[in-house]
Amino acid sequence: MHFVVELTKYLMLLIFGAYTYHAFRVSVKKNKNTRAISLRWMTCFLFLFHFTGYFTMYLQVQNNKLVWLYGGELLVFILVLSLYKIIYPGISELLLRNMLMLLSLGYIILTRLSFDKAVRQFLISAVALGLGLLVPIFIQKYYDIRKYGWIYGIIGIFFLVLVLLIGTESYGATSWLTVFGLFTIQPTEFVKLLFVLCIASLFSEGTDFKRVCAVTAMAGATVLALVFQKDLGGALIFFVTYIFMLYGATGKPLYLFFGLAGGSLASWIAYSLFDHVKVRVMAWRNPFGYIDKEGYQISQSLFAIGTGGWFGMGLYQGLPTTIPVVDSDFIFSAISEEFGGLLALCLILLYINCFLILINISLKTSDDFYRLLSLGFTVMFGFQIFLSIGGVIKFIPSTGVTLPFISSGGSSMVATIIMFMVIQGIHSTANTKMSVKAAASLGGEIYDEKQKK
Repeated sequence: MHFVVELTKYLMLLIFGAYTYHAFRVSVKKNKNTRAISLRWMTCFLFLFHFTGYFTMYLQVQNNKLVWLYGGELLVFILVLSLYKIIYPGISELLLRNMLMLLSLGYIILTRLSFDKAVRQFLISAVALGLGLLVPIFIQKYYDIRKYGWIYGIIGIFFLVLVLLIGTESYGATSWLTVFGLFTIQPTEFVKLLFVLCIASLFSEGTDFKRVCAVTAMAGATVLALVFQKDLGGALIFFVTYIFMLYGATGKPLYLFFGLAGGSLASWIAYSLFDHVKVRVMAWRNPFGYIDKEGYQISQSLFAIGTGGWFGMGLYQGLPTTIPVVDSDFIFSAISEEFGGLLALCLILLYINCFLILINISLKTSDDFYRLLSLGFTVMFGFQIFLSIGGVIKFIPSTGVTLPFISSGGSSMVATIIMFMVIQGIHSTANTKMSVKAAASLGGEIYDEKQKK
């Protein structure tokens, strides 16, 4: 049994590494046949990685529930790959596969950590992927969504204030809302979508100084509401997203410079005002000096990463559950311990690949609203990954944000899938317009040739 687990951990590393290689190959190759071959290989690696992970876990726990969970996830992957391609032939197939590969890794590691949470995560993501089929249609058909910038902003602030008044506290932040006493949601995740919609809508109408001041006031109110919730990780994500959207809309480096300088000042003020921020900074600076209490979480995270080494301990061979909140904030540590540092590096590269795809879509979009919308979501996605992994490896103080598509968290999962589907809708719309223009151009050339004859 131990030999099989050892063998599968190397096999999963090779599969994930090969998938990552082909992801970048598709990104840089212009030849359609070469890209198509790599995409087929990526599909094979996706299903093989998913199967190997569940096969390894089943060998060790012998629980038939794993078979049913694996079957459900496999069916969802097949349906997503089939339906999205049929309904939206213009979407980015590379981005779609990357999303599914990240989900696959998340399903496996969550199943290893907590079967019940893995089932919940799967059901929520399956529903979100189903609803995601409608998002690109909405983006393509409803042009008027760009007209309600102020409404998006006001609704977002309303929900944040509502959470501040009647929300529940968790790990020092009041960011959860209990719905009918049945389940809890984190409205901040959905306010992210409204926030980017608000900024993109308002700046697409103009970027004169008066408008910039008004939109900055709106963004500032949103960030302050998060600060009062003590959700400083969320506040930082919103702030950085706004600064880069402002720069993207105006093209003025001065706004970017003063924005980042103001953010640095705000961070110092937050450190001075909030005790839990001081605790996190203290734990970051010297985790082993406070290992019994404040530094316990980050210390256990570093131990896990070091124990895993380059190749990992193998599924169920490590002790990732000794890390507090490992299934959400510190899931990268669990991946590093059981899958190894090399696979963790490939995961970072895969996230970088997604970020580059998203940036490329934004840069190629001519419509100002869609360009700013995709830019905002791209910055939000990339910065959240930086905060999550940076806090886990002690590069920066922990901010308590989730790792997209992998960490446990239904609100985060739904919001991120919607975010990706919005960008897919933008990409599909741009591709459709390009195809129409190309067809019209080709028709004109054929007509000219007939006239000459």
